[in-house]
Amino acid sequence: MKSSKLSKGLLVITPIFALALWAFTPANDPKKSNMKETSSNDFTALMDKSVAPGTDFFQYANGTWIKNNPIPATESNWTAFNEIRDFNRNVLRQILEKAAATKNAPKGSNIQKIGDYFASGMDSAAIEKAGFTPLKPEFNAINSINTIPDVIRVAAQLQKKGVNALFSFYVDQDAKNSSQYLASAGQGGLGLPDRDYYFKDDPKAKNIRSEYVKHMENMFVLLGDTPAEATKEAATVMEIETALANASLNRVQMRDPYAVYHKMTVAEANTDAPNIGWEAYFKAIGISGVKDINIGMPEFFKQLNSQLSTRAIADWKTYLRFRLISSSASMLSSNFVNENFHFYGTVMSGTKTLEPRWKRIQGSTDANLGELLGQEYVKVAFKPEAKAKAKDMVNNLMAALKQRILALDWMSQATKEQAIHKLSTIMVKIGYPDKWRDYSALSIDRGPFVLNEMRATEFEYQRNFDKLGKPIDRTEWGMTPSTVNAYYNPANNEIVFPAGILQKPFFDPYGDDAMNYGSIGAVIGHELTHGFDDEGRQFDADGNLKDWWTKEDAEKFDQRTGIVVKQFNGYAALDTMHINGKLTLGENIADLGGLTIAYQAYMNSLKGKPAPKLIKGFTGDQRFFLAWAQGWRCNYRPEALSRQLLTNPHSPGKFRVIGPLSNMPEFKKAFGLKDGDPMVRSGADQAKIW
Repeated sequence: MKSSKLSKGLLVITPIFALALWAFTPANDPKKSNMKETSSNDFTALMDKSVAPGTDFFQYANGTWIKNNPIPATESNWTAFNEIRDFNRNVLRQILEKAAATKNAPKGSNIQKIGDYFASGMDSAAIEKAGFTPLKPEFNAINSINTIPDVIRVAAQLQKKGVNALFSFYVDQDAKNSSQYLASAGQGGLGLPDRDYYFKDDPKAKNIRSEYVKHMENMFVLLGDTPAEATKEAATVMEIETALANASLNRVQMRDPYAVYHKMTVAEANTDAPNIGWEAYFKAIGISGVKDINIGMPEFFKQLNSQLSTRAIADWKTYLRFRLISSSASMLSSNFVNENFHFYGTVMSGTKTLEPRWKRIQGSTDANLGELLGQEYVKVAFKPEAKAKAKDMVNNLMAALKQRILALDWMSQATKEQAIHKLSTIMVKIGYPDKWRDYSALSIDRGPFVLNEMRATEFEYQRNFDKLGKPIDRTEWGMTPSTVNAYYNPANNEIVFPAGILQKPFFDPYGDDAMNYGSIGAVIGHELTHGFDDEGRQFDADGNLKDWWTKEDAEKFDQRTGIVVKQFNGYAALDTMHINGKLTLGENIADLGGLTIAYQAYMNSLKGKPAPKLIKGFTGDQRFFLAWAQGWRCNYRPEALSRQLLTNPHSPGKFRVIGPLSNMPEFKKAFGLKDGDPMVRSGADQAKIW
């Protein structure tokens, strides 16, 4: 689930279900068209045929690749996703370096803005000289705090500049009235990735908390505080964050859209948390016309209200100082960058070496000026033929899903009719937006990089706030064109596939249909079934949070998905750490559903045609399943895998292969497997949904 359309990870109550960590090895040359010839990728070169397909299909499909692809020092994991992302990054680098060299570009033009942004980030000499001095106005504002209203006012101003302070605030579609926008507030303000990191009692969690405190101490020292002062300050921040974490919902709880929907008037919100003073907060953050607000987690705000009353003003100033420097560290001088990387890169994810500067600045440019940069990217990396072919495949997958729904023996006719209606109204977005975002109000120059980033973030916040009271913009995209990912958004009832994921050999318009359906076809199916998974099914065709299933059908669905929960709970992914079947349920349903639908569409595509020829000794059916498995090839550092298991709604790559495939009779038949093989689930253990 993508956390937000804003650049600083705000929590969006209406979930966006993203594929995450998907891609194939790029066979593209960024200097050439990727549409001229079929990929020559040899899928057999990735395989380890010494392993029986019925024993461990992940290893069988990927064993040689796993052996020959150690994790680079700059990465916490290495997957097919990283490989295609690197291809896209090289395309973007060429665009950005050319733009940065164009110093006479017209003021306000795309080239001027992306060029100046990239140039300011690459000016390491100026960044080193400046240190953290560009942030002095923000630190002065924090130092001027004297009252609780001051705390809220300054926190609001910092939030708008991208600082994760106290809580999150944004405008999004009303989950129960998708034709209107609604101001929304949610939990936030933490420095660790998840509330459970503050409370888990195992040695790993204790070590992370200890290292986090050291990291905070080091940051305060870099700001000029004495070691003794830094120790006290770090303890204060840890106490505040622990209190906020204690009042936060966990990730499984947040998967329930009803649990995070509490629409109320502003007056009612003030009654529950009077210390926030919502009207003054709105003024400080720059939004007007707020009549109603969704308080996603009421208990969190009640606890925050209590903390505001009981903690000294000096404590809040300390907390905000750290949140400011923590949110900005990666854009400052190397002492801040290195300290930030040590904790969040090495301690949290196991990464050994910082990425080269150009990759970091390219990533920031894409995050903050994504549709300016995207306009240039699609000229180079995405052709009309690819868009047309992708649309054809989407139509084929939608027809296959309709077939599957109509044939279900467990769903009533009444629910089927509603499901077919919802399916028929799904909006499809391919490649890039039809209407590009307007950045004319955003000022970018070659001054301090951190200020460019803050202005870009503030521009995005204001663009988001300005939606309130206006008609819903259903043309908007939640990912940039170069992103290697895809998503389903239930509020718009839409599936979105950026150009970044529609690359060879993951998607080859002239390639083997079996591989295309097993790869991009399964992606399309994955996103389509998100509209009918345990969360998405709770939204109707218009994007409203509304129960449109019969009670009996819902019970049958829950019974079937319960088998999936149990299956994935049983997978030990790292030492004694198991996958959380409830946290990953939606994605696991989508993987199984996506494969099932893609296979149906592939079978439909063969009607009236000669049987597919063998390629490298493998049938079309076998290549279909190999394509899926090879898309999830991966190597993880233990720290990164541990973090994923605790915080990510997606199962690790290996289990996205063996999990759904072991439930599919078509897979069993394709490789001649038998009951009792590790890759075959049968009887009551077999999950059958779509």
